[in-house]
This record gives sequence, C-alpha cells and structure tokens, in this order.
Amino acid sequence: MINKAIDFAVKAHRDQFRKGTCIPFILHPMEVGVIVSKMTSDEEIISAAFLHDTVEDCPHVSIEDIRREFGNRIASMVDCESEDKSRTWMERKSHTIYYLKEEASQEVRFIALGDKLANIRSLVKDYAQVGDQLWERFNMKDKKMQGWYYRSMIDSLSSMKEYPQYEEYVNLVHSLFGE
Repeated sequence: MINKAIDFAVKAHRDQFRKGTCIPFILHPMEVGVIVSKMTSDEEIISAAFLHDTVEDCPHVSIEDIRREFGNRIASMVDCESEDKSRTWMERKSHTIYYLKEEASQEVRFIALGDKLANIRSLVKDYAQVGDQLWERFNMKDKKMQGWYYRSMIDSLSSMKEYPQYEEYVNLVHSLFGE
C-alpha cells in the first residue's frame, strides 16, 4: 500500500516545484512520509502522509480519487490534512490551529507533525541561504505572521510531545522565529 501511495503521489505532483525554487515538490511528501514512518508503523497513516498534499495541490486529484484508490480511512486522513484554498490565509491557518488542537485524531496529528516538521526544516535551510527574501515566496509575506502560525502549531501539536520529531519541530521554530 505504501508503494502504491508513493507511485500515486509521484504521478500527481509531477511538474510541480516548491514555491520559488527548482526543487521538485514530490520531495516534500516523500520527507513527510519518512518522518511519519519513524513515529508509527501503521501503513495507512504512512500512506496518507505520502498522499497528504495530492488533493490540496493537484487540481486533477479529488478526495473521491483517493477514496477509490486507497479506501475511506486514508481518504479521511488526507481530507482532514487538506486546506480549503478558497479561504484566506488567515482563515485557513486559524482553522488548522484550532482543528489540530481540539478535534483532530492522533493519526491526523502524525501527518500534521510530519508536514510541519518537513516545512520548518525547509524554511530554516532556505532562510540561511536567502534571509528575509524567503518570505517573498509565499502568499503571506510577513515573517511575524508566519512565526505566529508555526509557534501556534507547537501548542496545537503538544499531544505529540513524546516524539522526538515534536522536539525537533519546537527547536527549529524557536531557532527561526525566536521564543
């Protein structure tokens, strides 16, 4: 199942690149899948981690496609991890913060932690190379607002404190955005 999810994600994300870079986007879901596989051996959660951005970022992939190919549980996890791009940045991020803290299942939190950890690793690396120009790549160009979001995730994902990936996330957020 994991190999099928990887193949599906590779095809879905072909010709996509990380914002403002020439780095193939598929490297992000691959990293998320690897991070999640170090926290759980549940093949469906790991598969959903590899697929987590397919519906949100691939216009040709629907949640029904995921359901048909991978079943209800994986489709539900992918759906819970997908943002509604029709909403503003603030609405999307506020919803994610609330949802992960108050409503998300542990399986969705695994994927969210993997996603946020992969993102903050990338941000720290890119910030070291380009400094504040980094924020120009994003819809929300304000470093303070980006910091608010990533710091808020510390609290929203605090139920994951037992995992070293959470500690790494916290440390990277503090190194990039301060305490």
